[in-house]
Amino acid sequence: MGVQFLYAHLKIYEEGGFIKKLIVAALSILLVIFPLTSCSNTETEKSGKLSIISTIFPYYDFTREITGDKADVNLLIPPGCEPHDFDFSPKDIVKINNADIFIYNGGESDSWVESILENIDSSVKVIKCFDYINPLFEDESALESEEEHHHDEDEEEYDEHIWTSPKNAINITKAISKEIINSDKQNKDYYNTNSNNYLKELKSLDKNLKTISNSADNSTLVFADRFPFLYLTEDYNFEHLSAFPGCSSQTQPSIKTVTAIIDYVNKNNIPVVFKCDFSSDNFPNIICEDSNAKIGTLYSCHNISKEMFENGESYISLMEKNCEIIKEAVS
Repeated sequence: MGVQFLYAHLKIYEEGGFIKKLIVAALSILLVIFPLTSCSNTETEKSGKLSIISTIFPYYDFTREITGDKADVNLLIPPGCEPHDFDFSPKDIVKINNADIFIYNGGESDSWVESILENIDSSVKVIKCFDYINPLFEDESALESEEEHHHDEDEEEYDEHIWTSPKNAINITKAISKEIINSDKQNKDYYNTNSNNYLKELKSLDKNLKTISNSADNSTLVFADRFPFLYLTEDYNFEHLSAFPGCSSQTQPSIKTVTAIIDYVNKNNIPVVFKCDFSSDNFPNIICEDSNAKIGTLYSCHNISKEMFENGESYISLMEKNCEIIKEAVS
């Protein structure tokens, strides 16, 4: 009865167009008054498998590599969806509450998750990936400022794209593997084997990026786009020049920014100007029309398209593509 009541009442908020904070507030109140009855243990007993939910693609991908066919692993934010625009639904809340393990990133943009976690069933094991890395403050060197964000002078926020560095991916994979084994000791050896094999692939990425960085003729990566790659550039000693900070919603650069990037690319003979996945080519095209550079796509892996998902693209395959284009950019 609690689930139906919660869904019916939250659907009113959702369809009425209330902002996400109001939905979370309503959820918190309703979960206290009408707690959801967790069926995670029952579902696990029926299928004989763990039920695991990850909010975003990288952790979903790490998890399915570890668990193979021994767990039901689900991605909360569907392929093709821009993670920053995702609005959770009452059904998503029920899914989280009914999982054995819930994996999320952490950080400012996951404040909605924190509100939900205060009231979900205590049997759900929660993995906050931010707890397993050394966070970096958002980069402030972008040519365009984020005018819509007005922070106090002393207020800094952490960059949340922690998975973009294979070093962090290694630590997070180890943490996920440990929790999975603790939850299903019967399949410990199977999980350990899969985890160790996957860690070898991540360490190969790490080694490849180190080699590319150490042999670089020019270590600066130029982004005619947003910049969600702070952890990658910091961990592998690449410099960067970006049009917009972090995951800025700005898409129209000023003439000053366009001119500055074109001048830098021409002066330093930059062969590749980067754009992010899920971004348009408009601004990079302007840069490349006035230089000898070509457009290269770097995959943040925050999410992937439906087509890529169906074709079996993975964190490893996308990062390997990143390595190839970075090598071309710095050679």
